[in-house]
Amino acid sequence: MMKSEMIINILDKYYPEARCELNYTKDYELLIATVLSAQCTDKRVNTVTSILFNKYDLKGLKDADVHDIENIIRPCGSHTKKATYIKTIAKKLINDYNGIVPNNREYLENLPGVGRKTCNVVLSNIYDIPAIAVDTHVSRVSKRLGLAKEDDDVSIIEQKLMKKFPKDKWSKLHHQLVLFGRYNCTARNPKCEDCLFKDKCKYYKKLLSNE
Repeated sequence: MMKSEMIINILDKYYPEARCELNYTKDYELLIATVLSAQCTDKRVNTVTSILFNKYDLKGLKDADVHDIENIIRPCGSHTKKATYIKTIAKKLINDYNGIVPNNREYLENLPGVGRKTCNVVLSNIYDIPAIAVDTHVSRVSKRLGLAKEDDDVSIIEQKLMKKFPKDKWSKLHHQLVLFGRYNCTARNPKCEDCLFKDKCKYYKKLLSNE
């Protein structure tokens, strides 16, 4: 298995300034954008939220016609369900925390549409809480590099990554793994030949053995 220092050094070469690619200017905007990003690309979410957040602030979202929200967020998929999530989140944040996204994992994970991954993204970016959010990119890269097994679920992958890497590296590592999976170690046609990991990569070795 590759050493953590080697993985960090290579990812630093690829993405030294890795950060969240979702656009936001307020804490609740990141929370809602992350909810919208489920089964949707960040690029599409950013297009949708530029319209949504220009039209509504948090109170506006609480009071908005759900069908109007649905029409705006339709490109993100599951628009009916996500529109209901958004209105409920807005209402609860206003009623419970005066519109502030709290540093409270238990509370956040009980909001509709907010699971552990979304909570990790929000706490990491807003409160600098060390966290590794495991999405499809992080999962794929972890399995290909041999950091996780093929049948590991996201919670097991998260635990393995947290155990392998220093806590102060978790948040940046999360962003680096996301970007590496999004642009390099893609689901289809990954850029293996030019990859700095290829000499140690479990996935690449398997590709070569099948040729």
